[in-house]
Order: sequence, then structure tokens, then C-alpha cells
Amino acid sequence: MKIGSVWYQGATRLAVAVGEHHAAIVGGPHSGCPSDIYEVIAQWPGIAQRLADALTDAPVEPVAALHWLPPVPRPGKIVCVALNNSANKERIMSGPDHPATFIKPASSLIGHNQPVRLRPGYGRVHPEPELAVVIGRRATDVDRKDALDYVFGYTVINDLTAPEMRGEDTFHYRAIHPAKDDPTAINYVDSWVSYPGRYKGADTFGPIGPWIATADDIPDPHDLVVRCLHKGQLVTEDNTANLTYKVADVIAFVSSYQMLEPGDVIAMGTALKKAGTAGQAVQNVDLTKLGGPIEVSISGIGTLSNTVEYR
Repeated sequence: MKIGSVWYQGATRLAVAVGEHHAAIVGGPHSGCPSDIYEVIAQWPGIAQRLADALTDAPVEPVAALHWLPPVPRPGKIVCVALNNSANKERIMSGPDHPATFIKPASSLIGHNQPVRLRPGYGRVHPEPELAVVIGRRATDVDRKDALDYVFGYTVINDLTAPEMRGEDTFHYRAIHPAKDDPTAINYVDSWVSYPGRYKGADTFGPIGPWIATADDIPDPHDLVVRCLHKGQLVTEDNTANLTYKVADVIAFVSSYQMLEPGDVIAMGTALKKAGTAGQAVQNVDLTKLGGPIEVSISGIGTLSNTVEYR
């Protein structure tokens, strides 16, 4: 089942995919179905049949005509996995031997067909097409072999990135470390540190959706084609098979440090293989200069498209 969140007749409602181009609107007073994706996650899979039954009498609307919200409008956290595509291997001069993550704020999320809003001062802003995992139940210290049992479903996310803001927010400084041989002394260590609050977390830097495909609809999350198009031209096409750390690896690792809660989102990392007619890389698609639309599609899940506006 594919489920999304929409603003419909003055309230948040659930949208359930009916074919490729239409959605049934369910939920609301006296409907017998929840209007909130969190209720669906909490009651899944027991509520699946009730949702299916509700489609019989639900209004059906064209996908293109709906006002889409992020499918999970208020995730507690969006955990993003950095440099997680095997195409990065030759470019990484040094790094950890485990997933590296950062947190993207929920306030950065926007829904399908909603505008990315940029300022000239942001500098270059480029797309990062990614598979995202939606957590279905509380997860702490999860064993890898059990990790997929904690997945409610999968969605599409575009982890927009502003490299020039990253450069502006990078410190080169002398970090203080305790001396190994004298607990009262200190050593200064030359360090580089960058913080992603702006370059990853600015408003509208997290287009996501429109659908969550429930886990039972995605038998193998590592056999999905990821495509990114800019103004209708293919920029990159890759496959989730090329993720260095798989979904189970990431859930197990993250849950050993941070509790994952229902509705949390994990962005798995960027599809990077060049596929545009000119061999263009996603990093060359400067939305600040070139505008939109920008589109990300993942097989079995759907297509996320967003325009670009200037603030």
C-alpha cells in the first residue's frame, strides 16, 4: 500500500494510491479511519484492511491536483547517512568504518509539488536523490538480523545541499585534547569541523514523498532504481544495490546510539552514477542559478517533483 499526507478541504487527510495517477482521500470525522499517518504506523499492519475497505466510498482525486504534505509531517528526527554510495569509494581519502550520520530538522521538509525556496546568498544548491526509510516502532540496540522488522515503509527524499554555505560554516582550529601521559596537561590538535545546520537544514531543503510504500510492498529495498531529472533531463540513475551500508546496517548502528521512534526517517545516501546526456553530476545542477523543476523517482515507490522559487 502507498500512503501519503495531504491538505484536503481544510484539514490533514491520508491519501492512498489508486493506480499511478489518482489517490483516494481517507480519514476525517465519522470515517472510521485515522487522518494521521502516526496512527496508521502505530496500528500497522492491523489497520491495513480497514484502510483498504475505506477506499470503496472515499473520494478519488488526481495526484497532480492535491496539496501534498510531507508523508510524515512531523518526524522526531531525520537521520541522514553521509557518503554512503559505493561511487564515493575512490573519493574518500579517510573516513570511519561505520555509517556516518547527521540530523536534518523536520522544519526543512516540504511535500511533493511544493516549492523549494532559495536565496541568492545560499550559493550553489544541488539535489541529492535518496531512498528514505520510515521507522515503524521504537528501536534501541537493534540486532542487524532483526532490523528490517522495525521498518514501516520507504519513501523518496531529496537531500538538498548548499556546499558554499558548508564552506562558510567550516572551522579550522586547534582542538584541545587531554595529554595521554599527563591528565593535567593538554595537547592542541589541528582540526577541521563543519556543521550542517544551514547547508543541509535550511527551510525547504528536504523535499520528501509523496508516498510511503509500506514495507510489504518493497520485498528488497536494495534493488530499486533511483533517477533524478532536472527540467526533464536525466541527470543520474543508480540503484540502491550500490549503497555501501544497507538499511539493516544503518538501523542497527544508529539504534546503538540514538533511539529510533515511530515516524523517524532515515535518508540512506545519494545516487551518484552519472547518467545525463552530457555526463552531468548532481553537484553540477545548481538550482540557485538554473531553477527547477527537480524530480526524483524510485521504482516501486513513486516520483517526487518540486519547483524552485526565490525568496
